[in-house]
Amino acid sequence: MISPQDITGLVLAGGRGSRMGGVDKGLQNYQGVALALHALMRLSPQVGACLINANRNLSAYESFGAPVWPDSLPDFAGPLAGFMAGLEHCETPYLVTVPCDSPLFPEDMVARLAAALEAEQAEIALVETLAEIDGETRRQAQPVFCLMKASLLESLVRFTQSGQSKIMAWAGLHRCVRVHFDDAQAFANANTVDDLQKLQRGEALSHGD
Repeated sequence: MISPQDITGLVLAGGRGSRMGGVDKGLQNYQGVALALHALMRLSPQVGACLINANRNLSAYESFGAPVWPDSLPDFAGPLAGFMAGLEHCETPYLVTVPCDSPLFPEDMVARLAAALEAEQAEIALVETLAEIDGETRRQAQPVFCLMKASLLESLVRFTQSGQSKIMAWAGLHRCVRVHFDDAQAFANANTVDDLQKLQRGEALSHGD
């Protein structure tokens, strides 16, 4: 079994927050606490160490008590830039990522991803839920919730240097297993102010992406 001590957790807080008016999403208030701190507190018991990926307000994130690393790629290059920052500073054999704007992900998420990765002898394990797409219920990957081998850094560097930025396209180059979770709302993310207000009220979000 993969030990939690062999996994570093990474909270992804390096985005532009464009759909929330350009604010730093990870620092927005959710139940009296910054969203990213909620994610960090939920992730910490599941892993051996934690990091935060942020590109603004670094001192605010540093106050949460975990090392903070900005993207090494310019211009808010997206989640894979955060993955790369995490892999560059990961000192364990595995890295698991969560977005800063999803404060409700399951407390056994990392253990389930690790069990599937080991059982399938995979290099990457990521979350899958059901989602309503064009009026149909379909299985949908939630690739920002991703466990990967730290040895994939070189592959990710090559991939991003080729100008690509999609997580699933990169994951498709490797042995990848999807782990199904029944509760899609556990992975709901606050992309907009309205989303955050709904989360505050305990309401379900219409999207699960």
